[in-house]
Amino acid sequence: MPLSMLSVGSTDTIKKITGKDEVRRFLSSLGLVEGECVTVVSEIHGNLILGVKDSRIALDRSLANRIMV
Repeated sequence: MPLSMLSVGSTDTIKKITGKDEVRRFLSSLGLVEGECVTVVSEIHGNLILGVKDSRIALDRSLANRIMV
């Protein structure tokens, strides 16, 4: 299921990242790679605040839909 469907406070492992190469490279540069654990910290107007590798990242829903957990 896409990362955008996780509820606030949920933690899961990234299984697959879809999209064009440039999108995958961008997400990889943020630390969002396959096998990494990600936590949904909060959701504000459809945008997600994620906890990844001891840092916080804000993603919009369209990018979060490309990350499968």
